[in-house]
Amino acid sequence: MDLRVIIEKMEAGEQDRVLAVLQSFNKEMSQCFTFSREEAQERKHLGELVLSFLSMELQPSCLLACLETVRILTRDKHCMDPFISRSAMLTLARYAGIAIAHPAAPARDLLEESEVGVVKKDGKEAAEDSSVVLKESPPPSENTHQEVIVEALKSICNILLHNETGQAVAADLHLINGVTERLKQCNHTTWNHEVCFFDLRLTFLLTALRVDVRAQLAQELHGIKLLGNQLEATLDLCWPYPLVTARAGLEGVPPQELPPLSRQQTECSMEILKILFNITFDTNRRKVDEEEAAEYRHLGALLRHCMMSQADGEERTDEFHSHTVNLLGNLPLPCLDALLLPKVEHGSIEYMGVNMDAVNMLLEFMEKRLDRGHKLKETLLPALNLLTESSRIHRETRKFLRSKVLPPLRDVKNRPEVGNALRNKLVRLMTHIDTDVKDCAAEFLFVLCKESVSRFIKYTGYGNAAGLLAARGLLRGGRDSGIYSEDEDSETEEYREAKPHINLITGVVEDEQPNPMEGMTEEQKEYEAMKLVNMFDRLSRTNLIQPMQLDSDGKMREMTTDDLNKMVTNPLFQSEEPADPNSEDET
Repeated sequence: MDLRVIIEKMEAGEQDRVLAVLQSFNKEMSQCFTFSREEAQERKHLGELVLSFLSMELQPSCLLACLETVRILTRDKHCMDPFISRSAMLTLARYAGIAIAHPAAPARDLLEESEVGVVKKDGKEAAEDSSVVLKESPPPSENTHQEVIVEALKSICNILLHNETGQAVAADLHLINGVTERLKQCNHTTWNHEVCFFDLRLTFLLTALRVDVRAQLAQELHGIKLLGNQLEATLDLCWPYPLVTARAGLEGVPPQELPPLSRQQTECSMEILKILFNITFDTNRRKVDEEEAAEYRHLGALLRHCMMSQADGEERTDEFHSHTVNLLGNLPLPCLDALLLPKVEHGSIEYMGVNMDAVNMLLEFMEKRLDRGHKLKETLLPALNLLTESSRIHRETRKFLRSKVLPPLRDVKNRPEVGNALRNKLVRLMTHIDTDVKDCAAEFLFVLCKESVSRFIKYTGYGNAAGLLAARGLLRGGRDSGIYSEDEDSETEEYREAKPHINLITGVVEDEQPNPMEGMTEEQKEYEAMKLVNMFDRLSRTNLIQPMQLDSDGKMREMTTDDLNKMVTNPLFQSEEPADPNSEDET
């Protein structure tokens, strides 16, 4: 439809004709997400006219059509000017039911324009308070009115997504206060799914795009408790025991037998998880007091339930679990014990008297991402980091994961990176092209080995382990500074027999190779050594390679020409590494 025709009808001001042309425009453009630059000015003018209509008394159908038009126009990031002013954002916020009364905009004026009530505090009129929420009183139950709220929320979300000025105005209008006020009514059956979902989507965008709003929600508005309650209500949970969740009416049913979550439950839950991630992203880097720790353990128990739940379809379940893992990685490390339920239920996985269902689910999730091999840095590392830190701080978790990932070694014929076992897959990652991926995989295996160099080499081979050992100054062997328990011997008979013949570089028993210097005189050996030194020297002078030497602190340093000559005339023989009394202990 020609935008000029729509503009002419709107300038005439007759609601019935405006309704007809806007409904036709909305139907035609409902699936349009790209816009031509030629009509940009016409779209801006149309947006201005629609906003002016929204300030008038409108029929419900015309009001809804206007807001639908705003939603479509705000998809165009190049035509945002009409919608990012303070007055335009405030108009949309009033129709969304999340406006805040300010001294600059008295509640009496807002009441006249939007026909919504004003919350009272301590018997005083809201006009006397500079941060009072405007909301429906009583909440609207008509479906048409909730459609208006949803359209206004969608428009605000589009503006936030595309425009920084709109983000700043939304923060200045304290929209987060309004939307959290409605989120407190999470148990109220008045609000339909779309209102709840777009309330959460708006909250996610505000916390993702504005650091000040993120801090305000986390601290001033007690966002963790608020959103935890919202998640609990969305999943319809109860608490049969402390830190033990169950579906209401399905207490005692094993997690694997629970029905999958509905699409609406999953959608809202994922939005909640994303918001919680935004406001907790720095939590694991700081200390928390006892009250905060209790709050995070409560959240950890909810996340454990999320991890054990299934959504409507494998793809949706994977996405749901991905958001859960991301958030678990933000929890303070001591609070991850919420994953280890002391109560062992029928059909659950028990290890050392602890319920390991959630840890096993995390391990399976990590392996699925590893097998997929797509965008490993984004998809694999959150789960791998979570398992690493859980293993570092919780002995039961580490021992369980080692039994799964690094079982007693029997295969000494194949290299550690060859095969389809989880150990083989992780060892292959230790030489991945992405530094973050290879470091994370090496760190996980190193922690499972209790940060013992000799054990780490035993399971991965010195060649694969060298990168991590060099970074930590452990190339001479020993153990890092982690504190781990003592356990029993885990050497298998096969490994004990093959141990003297294992090549530590590759980690396997190899066929004996002929000595290339056999039959040479000492003069010939010295001549070949000097040839090798000269070749290294030429390559290093042209910067093709940089010869390195193991220093006394266990780290690598550059070798000079003098160092190479000294090695020929006076070779440096490293003393054998002292025997590690714990090198083969079970972890």
